[in-house]
This record gives sequence, C-alpha cells and structure tokens, in this order.
Amino acid sequence: MEFRQLGGSGLKVPVFSLGTATFGGNTDLFKGFGTSDVAEATRIVDVCLDAGLNMFDTADTYSRGVSEEILGTAIKGRRERVLISTKATFPMGEGPNDSGSSRFHLIESLHASLKRLGTDHIDIYHMHGFDALAPVEETLSTLAEFVRAGKVRYIACSNFSGWHLMKSLATSDRYGWPRYVAQQSYYSLVGRDFEWELMPLGLDQKVGCIVWSPLGWGRLTGKIRRGQPLPPNTRLTSKAAAEAGPQVSDDYLHNVIDAIDDVAKETGKTIPQVALNWLLQRPTVSNIVIGARNEEQLKHNLGALGWNLTAAQVAKLDAASQQPKAYPYWHQTFFKDRNPWPVPKW
Repeated sequence: MEFRQLGGSGLKVPVFSLGTATFGGNTDLFKGFGTSDVAEATRIVDVCLDAGLNMFDTADTYSRGVSEEILGTAIKGRRERVLISTKATFPMGEGPNDSGSSRFHLIESLHASLKRLGTDHIDIYHMHGFDALAPVEETLSTLAEFVRAGKVRYIACSNFSGWHLMKSLATSDRYGWPRYVAQQSYYSLVGRDFEWELMPLGLDQKVGCIVWSPLGWGRLTGKIRRGQPLPPNTRLTSKAAAEAGPQVSDDYLHNVIDAIDDVAKETGKTIPQVALNWLLQRPTVSNIVIGARNEEQLKHNLGALGWNLTAAQVAKLDAASQQPKAYPYWHQTFFKDRNPWPVPKW
C-alpha cells in the first residue's frame, strides 16, 4: 500500500480508504449503496488491514449513525491500527439545531460520533458541506477547541465551493487556528469539475484531495454498457440514490466507457481498475475512498494498485472525458501562460 502526505499536514494516509456508506443500509438512500451487517463489515475490515489499507471513512448521516456504529464494532480492539474519518453538518434530526456547522450542532455531533464509534478521538473530522448561516469564525473556533482537547486530530471539509474553502483558510490563518488539510470532493473520469477551481486551490494552499465516488456514482463499475439496460441491484436502479448523485448524460458516459474499455484491453485490467488508477495520477489526490458491498468487490478494487497507466493512455482518457468548462474557466484557457494547467506530481 502506498502512503501519501495529506495536504500540507504531517499525516500520511494510504492512497485508498474504505468508504463505509455500505454499512447498514437502513434508509432509502443508503439501501442503494449496500447493507453490510457487523459480520460482513468486520470481514471487510480484516481484508483492508491485511492489504495495508488502514483508513476508514464514514459520516454521522450514513444510515442515520448506523454506519458509524457498525464501523466502531468492526474495529473494536484494534483502534490504534486505524485512521477514522467522519463528518458532521448535515441533518441528524428535525429540530432547528439538528443540522449545520454551528458550535451547538458540532459539539452535539462530535460527542455522538465518538460514542457510536467507540473511540475518544477522530483522526480526520470533516464539515460535510458549507453552512452559510454559521459564521466561519464560529465553526473554525469550535474545531480548534476540538483539536486542543485531543478529540480531533485534523480537520477537513467536503463539498465546498472554492470561495468557501479559501475564506475558511484565510480565517484560520488570521486567528492561528488549525486549517483544513483536505477537501473530500467528487472526482471521477465522468465528473471532472473538481479540476476547474478546487484542484488549483488545493495546489496553491496545500489542501489534499480525498476523492469520493471515484467510479462516478456507480457508473464505472464495468456493468453499464451501451444499448443494455441497467443491471439489477446497483445504486443507479435506486431512485433515491440515482437522484442524489451527479447527473451524467448517456452519450457522454458511453463514450468515456468506450475509451476506458480500450485502455483496459491494453493493460489487462478492468474498467474500475483503470478509472481508479487514472485518479491516482491526478494532482492533489492524497486518498481515494473506495466502496465495497462485499469482500470480492474490495479485492477487485485493490487491483488498481501497484501499476500505472502510460502517458499515452492517460491522454486518451483525458480527451474522451473532457467537458466544456463553465465561465470563467473556459476564458482562462486562452491565457495558459498565466493560468498553467496543474500537472501530476506523484
């Protein structure tokens, strides 16, 4: 297992972490991800640790806390061997203070997550989304208190716009508070908007990327083919799950899959392995959150490690997956000498 530094922090993380949205599955949305119980989750954790994958990503909202509970049980007795990443901000109840990044909600959320996970600290604590109603000073000062108390080791954000993240970093710098060391972002071969602003910001500010849904919300598993119906028991067959994720046109998706197919034949790898390996070569990517409904899927995804696509193969995938940019990003491409494109450094 390769380890990379997480942004500008001193923490080293494996290039893959296990996403545990598949643990539980007791809501309409998360049934589409998976329904692993404690026994299956424990076995999956065993396989991860045997492979050197020691980072596990969850969130309080995943199956209304059940994902955290199952993960906590699965790692019981070996907490010192793992890194835990979890999140707060999104609704956990119907009350007026049951969501957001206020001091009130974050204190309640952190204590609840610690209890469910059966631990006394969180290694990477994410704000799951930006709360425009809570002052960034309130959010960041609360997170600074968590770090000082030893309840949180590092802070990160997820699903922020560029200005959300930059405002937060500037506020942390102004008051000497801990900075967000990572941004957990959607990024895939069929979802490259991350490259327009968040990637250059990450390079400039040393904020690492933890990629969520690297297979395009289940579209790059190799099961979706041109002219064929969706296979049963996949995330996209769940109306709640399909509508909650990124939207991708069929023509664009199939054209990208055709290009991945060609590269897969050249490398002797599969579509998801090629898609994951492509991400490992992108700038700022420190870690990729992979999901697995079972042990077989997990071992298959681990097959993306230990080899690299060639420059020609990367260029072919880049060309097939490139989409027209929104303003002002398309305008900036006319001045590449002043706005150079990020290049891989791994």
